[in-house]
Amino acid sequence: MELDDYVKELAEKVGTAINESVQESASVAAAIERLREAGFDMELTLKLEIGLRPQGETVGENGDGGALDLTEEDLRILRSMKIKIEPEQ
Repeated sequence: MELDDYVKELAEKVGTAINESVQESASVAAAIERLREAGFDMELTLKLEIGLRPQGETVGENGDGGALDLTEEDLRILRSMKIKIEPEQ
């Protein structure tokens, strides 16, 4: 799917907003401070991929509806970033 400049700009704004949220997060700052107190310096690199699809298109070509298997560690990290994952029905 070819994206026009407006859609690319909107996607970039989402990425910027997420980056700013992480930078301004008190919980992230506190976690980094705890690492420093434990004697470690930290370098954080986040990779963000934004996938777009037109509204109304079905998700997943194999009929799984785009199911995602998450480990407990995945869920812990997401919760620490204040990202809530609803359990599947």
